[in-house]
Amino acid sequence: MKTNIEHTAHPGEEVLLECKNLCAWYGSAQILFDVHLNIKRGEVVALMGRNGAGKSTTLKTLMGLVAKKSGTVKFLGRDHHALEPFEAAQRGLAYVPEDRRIFTHLTVLENLSVARQDRRHFPGGQEAPFWDIESLGALFPNLAQMPGRLGSQMSGGEQQMLAVARSLMGNPLAILLDEPSEGVAPLMVEQMGEMILSLKRRGVSVLLSEQNFQFANWVSDRVYVLERGAIVHSSSMKELAQNEELMHSFASI
Repeated sequence: MKTNIEHTAHPGEEVLLECKNLCAWYGSAQILFDVHLNIKRGEVVALMGRNGAGKSTTLKTLMGLVAKKSGTVKFLGRDHHALEPFEAAQRGLAYVPEDRRIFTHLTVLENLSVARQDRRHFPGGQEAPFWDIESLGALFPNLAQMPGRLGSQMSGGEQQMLAVARSLMGNPLAILLDEPSEGVAPLMVEQMGEMILSLKRRGVSVLLSEQNFQFANWVSDRVYVLERGAIVHSSSMKELAQNEELMHSFASI
């Protein structure tokens, strides 16, 4: 495997989520190899790579959804490695899977209501963004127009928006987004990008698993590139966009 490249936060930067030497297995098959990454407050970080590189597994492992793992994970400066997914959510880490997993038999309003959690504060005491039905309606105007629609009656893009909105009802400090632009109409992709940038402005951190380079380049500050379960590149998004050799070697990004 190639050597991992770790981004080190500059002095004064507030790291919300980080992992070191993160390994993960499905059964006897090792999927992740000593992954190092971190996400700072109010930062959008892209996790890129080909299909099968380990992007989704990285997000699932950070969320506590992979049972067999090793390494260290810290969230808000506290050990996070052994937490169950519901405990991670209670701490303020949200996860939006690629397959959305909304409650299709519930309405938009019901999907949002079941995810409600209390207000949160960033380390240091500053109040974090607070989301309720009204504020989410402003962020997702399409959803505001269909509060009584069943999840099963929504388009793929609408379901994706609902999945993100539902995660925000938990008032997270950081969100793990798995392929948010996959299979979504261009207009919805644009709305998704604007939503991510809005979260960033409010101080919420986003780790974004993505193959759409144009989308990732638009919304992301930094990027990690995965190959065969190991991080082989770490830089600002601008640096990756200007690195023709690397872009060519990862032509599927």
